[in-house]
Amino acid sequence: MYIIKVGGGSQINLAGVVADLAQLKEPYLVVLGANAVRDDLGAKLGLEKTELTSVSGYTSVYSDEDAIDLIMMAYAGLRNRRFVELCQRHNIDAVGLSGLDGRLIQGERNRGIRVREGGKTLIKRDLSGKPRSVNGALLEMLLTQGYRPVLSIPIIDEQGYAINSENDDIVSILQKTLQADRIVQLIEAPGFLDDPDDPGSVVNLISANELKDREEQVKGRMKRKMLALRRLFDGGAKEVIIADGRTEHPVRDALAGKGTIIQ
Repeated sequence: MYIIKVGGGSQINLAGVVADLAQLKEPYLVVLGANAVRDDLGAKLGLEKTELTSVSGYTSVYSDEDAIDLIMMAYAGLRNRRFVELCQRHNIDAVGLSGLDGRLIQGERNRGIRVREGGKTLIKRDLSGKPRSVNGALLEMLLTQGYRPVLSIPIIDEQGYAINSENDDIVSILQKTLQADRIVQLIEAPGFLDDPDDPGSVVNLISANELKDREEQVKGRMKRKMLALRRLFDGGAKEVIIADGRTEHPVRDALAGKGTIIQ
């Protein structure tokens, strides 16, 4: 089976993604991003996104009650519902789910994020956390019956509350449970770039052993992505493809080897 992670950028060709998925013979599930929808909706509602950078250099979105409401509206709501609608129009029997449904993605709330502000180290606590387990029985039941799960945040914490989490981390915990043959990540770039400002600097092939060194070369959210990729391979991943989600046939191109292949 495949895990298809669809980025949440505004330029992702969702129609092309779904048209390609309709041709897939292998079972798959989709992990769906929605950051552009969240930011647009937040601007309309007057809710500005706040990002935190930990003392170790990893960037994340600060998640208070308003941020969780926005996630429910943008990720589990608008983006998920529209993607499922598009799937149904292509005769894909998609089922839209958040991590809350059936405790699909069980998480553990963060105890706090250590940040530097005004020359001081502070602990910022919010409604975010790490995924720790997956309701594999629910996913297996859906997949074996021919349904195609479309998963979105929020996930659920130990006390049953909705929390934010990183889709990269969710893919990692899904991989540990499902042991997918391939993981495809569709982004707004031709692949992993040696130079973030040069679209022509795509790295075609990366060894999993290189990921730690690559992580030390990058900053911000890309640093977190490199860490998540390392965890994917720790969880048993054999091949991850990072490819352009903006092309006419994003999934087809990725499976044909266009982009960056990590093995």
